[in-house]
Amino acid sequence: MDKDFLPFHPNPTKPSYVPPKGAVDAHCHVFGPAAKFPYAPQRKYTPGDASAEKLFELRDFLGFSRNVIVQASCHGTNNDALVDALEKAKDLARGVAVVDRDISIEQLKNLHRAGVRAVRFNFVKRLVDIAPPETYLSIAKKIAELGWHIVIYLEAPDLEELIPFIKQLPTIVVIDHMGRPDVSKGVASPGFMRFVDFLDNTPNIWTKVSCPERLSITGPTYEDVVPFSKLLVENFTDRTLWGTDWPHPNMKSHMPDDGHLVDMIPKIAPEQKQRQALLIDNPQRLYFDI
Repeated sequence: MDKDFLPFHPNPTKPSYVPPKGAVDAHCHVFGPAAKFPYAPQRKYTPGDASAEKLFELRDFLGFSRNVIVQASCHGTNNDALVDALEKAKDLARGVAVVDRDISIEQLKNLHRAGVRAVRFNFVKRLVDIAPPETYLSIAKKIAELGWHIVIYLEAPDLEELIPFIKQLPTIVVIDHMGRPDVSKGVASPGFMRFVDFLDNTPNIWTKVSCPERLSITGPTYEDVVPFSKLLVENFTDRTLWGTDWPHPNMKSHMPDDGHLVDMIPKIAPEQKQRQALLIDNPQRLYFDI
């Protein structure tokens, strides 16, 4: 494990908010164990182990029913750890894989049988080496045949440049972590309004109202992030997802308490119908109905 890599919270708080039956943590990861699932040689960071068993313990402790497990960049395009976790979860989890351009349809079908329902394209330069657009478009064409969608991780300054590319993608596209806005500039800032307008004008774009701990500048209550998440839930109720991001890779400032993150849900989705969509209906449609 990298010397500055923070391990996940060892004793999270039991949340006051009780998620409804069937609720989905729609963004989390597994790391290793490295002894069984070695990390990719080209990785930009080396995490500590965060096993499927630990993830499922947290799921039950927080009161969630299901997970969506996202392939971590430290594992590259070897999805063995992800598939292992999906098999252990049986029908209580779905996956988001990272794949090479030359992956075959048969290999994709094998991943589908394991529970994968999407691929992730990472455009965060400090985490991955970004491929040419043609590589991603080739993958997108293949996975569209299976009814999958695409998850994109980007940072706010890169959105404007990426919009023409994203509009070429033939599937639903889910943008991770609200496109990582600069919350110090306020909810009405041009950067965040560009993101909101993009969702408003592009009906196949969804987003995850996740990771306030990565965005906040005020501290562990993350209150400064609430207006951003709440605006998206209110305006795009049928196109938002929520997740813990456990085990919170590459957090440098602190390690969040997952119970506190769960207690933010009623703040960003104050109406019961919003929480029903955010935690059950939307992930059900996207991951469990296909």
